[in-house]
Amino acid sequence: MGTSLPTDIVNCSAAVEFEPVPYRAALKFGGRVVSSGWLINVQLRIVTRGGRTAEGRGSMPCGNVWAWPSAELAPDQTERAMLAFAKALSERLQRDEFDPGHPLELSLQLHHLMGQLAVEVPRSLGFAEAIPPLAQLVAASPFDAAIHDAYGRAHGKNSFDLLTAEYCGRDLSAYLDSRFAGEYLDRYTLRSPAESLPLYHLVGALDPLTEADVVSRPADSLPVTLGEWILADELTHLKIKLAGDQLDWDVARVLAVESVAAQAQASRGCDSWWYSCDFNEKCGSAEYVVEFLRRIQESNARAFERIQYIEQPTSRNLAAANAPKMHAAAAIRPVVIDEALVSFESLLLAREQGYSGIALKACKGQSDSLLMAAAAQKFGMFLCVQDLTCPGASFLHSCALSARIPGVAAVEGNARQFCPGANAGWSERFPGIFKVREGRVQTGCLNGEGLGF
Repeated sequence: MGTSLPTDIVNCSAAVEFEPVPYRAALKFGGRVVSSGWLINVQLRIVTRGGRTAEGRGSMPCGNVWAWPSAELAPDQTERAMLAFAKALSERLQRDEFDPGHPLELSLQLHHLMGQLAVEVPRSLGFAEAIPPLAQLVAASPFDAAIHDAYGRAHGKNSFDLLTAEYCGRDLSAYLDSRFAGEYLDRYTLRSPAESLPLYHLVGALDPLTEADVVSRPADSLPVTLGEWILADELTHLKIKLAGDQLDWDVARVLAVESVAAQAQASRGCDSWWYSCDFNEKCGSAEYVVEFLRRIQESNARAFERIQYIEQPTSRNLAAANAPKMHAAAAIRPVVIDEALVSFESLLLAREQGYSGIALKACKGQSDSLLMAAAAQKFGMFLCVQDLTCPGASFLHSCALSARIPGVAAVEGNARQFCPGANAGWSERFPGIFKVREGRVQTGCLNGEGLGF
């Protein structure tokens, strides 16, 4: 137990609702295709020891295809289990008693409950497979977000300003290790959000680069080809989804993106832009990545120079005896851990295996994201924030997180491409976030109470 504080949360209760998200276009990554989804929306009420009450909200896509790529269960079954998990978590919050504390301390207790429900919920559905850690984090993340949001609103402050010793009963050594003794998260977060951040635009494996690639155009006025998107949003950062097991295709895809981007950027007078390359765990070895980079450099030196980082090229199973070492690849470009980053222990293991950066995701929880960001900063690792095709409030959450972490290179946001209908209402309230200009999102507005919006 940490120090007892009058600001501590002593009671919380939650309600959860599920909102369908239709897709404008299918998204392909890692050999998987997503064409619809669900939002997990949470409304949570807290009471503090000092008698303050407040409501907070959290929202996050279910994201089962990414978070739980099961060999035993079909996607509709993993989706069903994750939604049932969120419902069960809501019900347990209604009746379970928690030790009072800061949202970070409640997150520790939430993790214990998640571990129980990860086994109980699938069993109740007749599934033999437990919900894996990443899927647990995703389904629970709107609850964690809502706790931080409510806590900030209860105290009339932005949640990022409640990470000091004045509000936290434990220092970071309670969540990480002794290297963080005497430190708190205010040391690793900004007191005001960054005014703006570059937006990483997703180039999916099915996305048309030119008009010749277009099979059909949706009945709306949004861009379709990569060139059209670059001109419409004045993009400077492009995330390229790659196969990971088809080297010739991967190299050709990057070179094709470079050709289209160069033409579009030249027409608007831009000579500086960046790429990230995401293999979604499909590479069989680190040597694949090294050869990929070598071939890009030989074929087009400018395209190679634009590659900012490589994202999780091989399996998320870092504990496997034959887990690839990333030292050689990371010596060329930062290699960030994404799907495998589910705990501080996984971050330490990734560092041992040569990973040089981390991809933060709001869908892994506000608490976990803040802690991993602190660890990455102390260890001098590359930082970026990735997306889960987050629309509406979930994208605002991701942007708020990104804008408060020093050193974040850019924020990814692709719901505007694949499910823009779910941004309805939000884009009018926060036009600087949802209407990209000069390739950036205007995050300075995310400075209100709670999570900032």
